[in-house]
Amino acid sequence: MQYFRSVLFLLIALPAIAMAQVKQPPAFRVVPLGVLGGIDESNLSAYMIAPSGSNNYVCMDAGTLHAGLVKAVAAKTFNIHAEQVLKKYIKGYFISHAHLDHLSGLIINSPDDSTKNIYGLKSTLTTIKDHYFSWQSWANFADDGDAPRLKKYHYKPLEPGSETAIDNTELNVQVFPLSHSNLTSTAFLLRSGDSYILYLGDVGPDEIENSKNMLHLWEAISPLIKSKKLKAIMIEVSFPNEQPDKTLFGHLTPKWLMKELGVLNSLAGSLKGLNIVVTHLKPPATSIFKIKMQLKQENTLGLNLIYPQQGKALEF
Repeated sequence: MQYFRSVLFLLIALPAIAMAQVKQPPAFRVVPLGVLGGIDESNLSAYMIAPSGSNNYVCMDAGTLHAGLVKAVAAKTFNIHAEQVLKKYIKGYFISHAHLDHLSGLIINSPDDSTKNIYGLKSTLTTIKDHYFSWQSWANFADDGDAPRLKKYHYKPLEPGSETAIDNTELNVQVFPLSHSNLTSTAFLLRSGDSYILYLGDVGPDEIENSKNMLHLWEAISPLIKSKKLKAIMIEVSFPNEQPDKTLFGHLTPKWLMKELGVLNSLAGSLKGLNIVVTHLKPPATSIFKIKMQLKQENTLGLNLIYPQQGKALEF
């Protein structure tokens, strides 16, 4: 009788066990168009993100566009020409701050682009309007600012504290201000259904920046980590630990990243297995090697550290 009970239990339990072991399908597809900070103008911060199965992408920062799209096509990440991806697939740009290594691809490619929105904090969009699309630095391809206005782009300011639907996509976004030396950078929290992915522009640690912006961001996303709804955090590490704090200029090192994520860990309970996409590594190659080694050594939280490669898609 005990034997038959055991068999019956297994017959009932096995389907539930099998279902629990089925890997959840990815919620997001991320295509890195540029992954570095620093001097390589062909590989600067820019990441296309779309819900899995959709070609309605947004581009988080736009330091490099064309060179990254060419690499993505060569890697068979896309099966159409780079120029078509630019015009048809990218539905809007999200600019974390108006430094050139996060913006120059958008400016240079604007003559060949299609009509779309540029999203960001009001201060970021004002800088783009006044200093780039100004007819002094570049033709004004936007519908606001100095005349004549070529009306290709429309500025869409985002306000912290509210979620906004992104035009021509299935995505929604929330924004959070970040401290980046003497200006405000931005974190963008994208939502597709009940899944989230977080992208941070350049950011310094709260302790160095005399800020609580990172703390406020961690407080906002910790419930999403507890509920397993946050699929990845994309965050910069620009320098190895040897960089003095006084010359960080609003950036992170492995030590400071792990200290900040330790705060998040205390709020969320555990970050074990959380996908951390490390962005904005600054050349030379020796520094990048050091950053990766130091992150590996200091990864006591069990994070899944990911180093994106230009043109090669990631899924979360």
